[in-house]
Amino acid sequence: MAKEKLPITPAVRALRAAGVTFTSHLYTYEERGGTAVSARELGVDEHCVIKTLIMEDDAREPLVVLMHGDRQVSTRELARQMGARSVSPCTPETAQKHSGYLVGGTSPFGTRRTMPVYLEETILELPTIYLNGGKRGYLVAMDPRELVKLLKPVMIRVGI
Repeated sequence: MAKEKLPITPAVRALRAAGVTFTSHLYTYEERGGTAVSARELGVDEHCVIKTLIMEDDAREPLVVLMHGDRQVSTRELARQMGARSVSPCTPETAQKHSGYLVGGTSPFGTRRTMPVYLEETILELPTIYLNGGKRGYLVAMDPRELVKLLKPVMIRVGI
């Protein structure tokens, strides 16, 4: 059986350059399937699949939010914790412009533009997390503490 060719994305390059230990996981991508589909396809708990959300504050400055796949972000609470008047999700086109990734394949690693990263702190309680590797249908699994070393995120509690 032929070995599946793994994608080499800006995220993979960034992880390798930083010496992060990770494993690659390909799955069949479904449009608008989100973390429920990737969790089902990989046979893992959706709580361990971390979504990468590109948002903007009231000054239209972009930011990255990392959240459990089975939880939502309270944008009101996020804005309060950031000291902003409001925070809202970017349109897919704007998110792609800031990150360099197609929506559904957005990774927090190797983004086109450097943005502040906000991490739901309960993610660090998990033994292994699955994040997008920079391509639709491709996740990377790693120790969540690697996020802190590599991304230097602001810790938040905004999950609902």
